[in-house]
Amino acid sequence: MKNKQATEATSLNREARKKKILAFLKNILINHNYIFSLIILLIIGQFASSNFLSWNNVVNLVKSSAIIGIIALGMTLIILSGNIDLSVGSVLALVAANSVLVFNSTESVILTLLFSMAFGALLGFINGFFVGKAKVASFIVTLATMTAFRSLTIQLGDGGPLIVNQDSYYSILREFGYGKFLDIPYLAWIFMILTIFMVFIMTKTKFGRYVYAVGSNERASKLSGISVDWIKVAIFTVSGILTGIAAFLYISRYGSVDVSTAGKAFELDAIAAVAIGGTSMAGGKGFVQGTFFGIIVLYAIDSILTAFHVPAFVNDLIKGILILGAVLLQRAINRRKKD
Repeated sequence: MKNKQATEATSLNREARKKKILAFLKNILINHNYIFSLIILLIIGQFASSNFLSWNNVVNLVKSSAIIGIIALGMTLIILSGNIDLSVGSVLALVAANSVLVFNSTESVILTLLFSMAFGALLGFINGFFVGKAKVASFIVTLATMTAFRSLTIQLGDGGPLIVNQDSYYSILREFGYGKFLDIPYLAWIFMILTIFMVFIMTKTKFGRYVYAVGSNERASKLSGISVDWIKVAIFTVSGILTGIAAFLYISRYGSVDVSTAGKAFELDAIAAVAIGGTSMAGGKGFVQGTFFGIIVLYAIDSILTAFHVPAFVNDLIKGILILGAVLLQRAINRRKKD
């Protein structure tokens, strides 16, 4: 009798474990499908190049995606709140151009970084003010500022490139763009640390909960006492700070800013990373860590296409298809949940 009961208990435990494993896999498939996308791409990449899964190549993927990835972290907050930002590329260009002038005048890395963050915050605040307080649609506001900020950048550089003082660049600034710690580039370290910090902000603070609340149901958020207007201002300001950090890393990496082309189409890559990372384009659902993997997926695709000798102009077509595919996948998953 005891043996029979023990056998039944063991069988029930196995069934419970199976259910837990299936529930875990289902959760990953629904909420973290970008992990499967990345695994599939890594396998395809290994077929394309035997060195694709090497440590150096994986680290290089993170490093290459770092600048746009940091911008995408801010874009995640904006999309989670049910908004969009088309101006991030122009914000990066304007901040980077001014940061070159600040660095050339001061030769101080700290002052230049602080300026980049403060100026990025100001530009983000301007976007946020018009979206949150003036009640203008974020698409319209950022479309206008995208053009205005780019125009100011071109005027600042008189149509030509702004170049960092070469002696100071090679002696001080270049280290941030090319230096390494424990054989991992500083760019990769900064991207990973900022991702962890933003995950903490979004999961462990009131601000993070408010962002999700505003994106899920703005009216209910207002009725519950959340200052929706100022949350939107804060979201765009935080995004501006992150874009300011990306601008600082941009000049440390390249040593110059082409005022006409710097940051162009960065908004497309940032939005694509957020969509691929599983964040709902309607707002309210998603994860910052998903964006981290989303941008790596995007750059892995670039790397694979290059390995297969696919023409570079096809990349933007692939990105457009990926954004559309990610949105359609989100809709299918949401319908499945409702059913």
